Amino acid sequence: MSQTNRQFLLAKRPVGAATRDTFTYVETPVGEPGPNQILVENLYLSLDPAMRGWMNDAKSYIPPVGIGEVMRALGVGKVIASNHPDFTVGDHVNGALGVQDYFCGEPRGFYKVDPSRAPLPLYLSALGMTGMTAYFAFLDVGQPKEGDTVVISGAAGAVGSVVGQIAKIKGCHVVGIAGGAEKCKLLKDELGFDGVIDYKSEDLHAALKRECPKGVDVYFDNVGGEILDAVLTRIAPKARIVICGAISQYNNKENVKGPANYLSLLVNRARMEGFVVMDYAAQFADAAKEMGGWMAEGKLKSKEDIVEGLETFPETLSKLFTGENFGKLVLKVR
Repeated sequence: MSQTNRQFLLAKRPVGAATRDTFTYVETPVGEPGPNQILVENLYLSLDPAMRGWMNDAKSYIPPVGIGEVMRALGVGKVIASNHPDFTVGDHVNGALGVQDYFCGEPRGFYKVDPSRAPLPLYLSALGMTGMTAYFAFLDVGQPKEGDTVVISGAAGAVGSVVGQIAKIKGCHVVGIAGGAEKCKLLKDELGFDGVIDYKSEDLHAALKRECPKGVDVYFDNVGGEILDAVLTRIAPKARIVICGAISQYNNKENVKGPANYLSLLVNRARMEGFVVMDYAAQFADAAKEMGGWMAEGKLKSKEDIVEGLETFPETLSKLFTGENFGKLVLKVR
């Protein structure tokens, strides 16, 4: 093909925040798919806090991105050439497309999506990995019961905003922790949260006591750090703490700060458990069907923050760590 493929390659392993010089921008010819390969025109890319972890050369649930490799990113795109029996030209697919205009390779883990049933960005948010994360982490690890008090950090973000709505569907009292009046207003007025805490403008301990007078039954943690410590002081007996992420710690230049108040788990016979969404891959279709039903009934809303232009990738990614995004951060490739 004669088209040019713009790509962002990982240039170095960042210490602290990733910046534009963390990546190398290159333009290469678009390749032709070989046996069992497909060529995909990338349309939308998912920007996620996990991407910062993928840049580190450290043991994790997935191998790190190699120096000189295309930066890993999930996305949705359109198949424009195929030598694979399961995919034909015109199919829309979801998979690890990378931060580039075109993906050419074997479609490992790719699956088809239908743009006639939902807008494509939705397959990266509530009907994609974000929604699957919220669904399984909260329902399977958090094990909510009707009447439980559920607290969510990073509540206005991609996963947190969906968790809160699922908690409401399950009959829980839902409290969201977010930064800034605008995000707190979104949670309460648009998404139906029962209570909100603005960690930027109020004392966290006092606010947790106000919003959770009987303690916290389920804490869904997306941020770690001081907020995790504060919530641990308010957990109820037999509480479940879901460790989904720790965005406050990802750009640390020193060691990750662990919970100082972990003995509260002992006193309250509580449980803290980590979560990786790919453990539930075999159940994604069933979860998506139920999530889609909730959306059709108006019980679940999905909010996407779409930024246009592949060339903006480094700066757009940083929005995740400065708290600028509302809902799911998506990069429209062109």
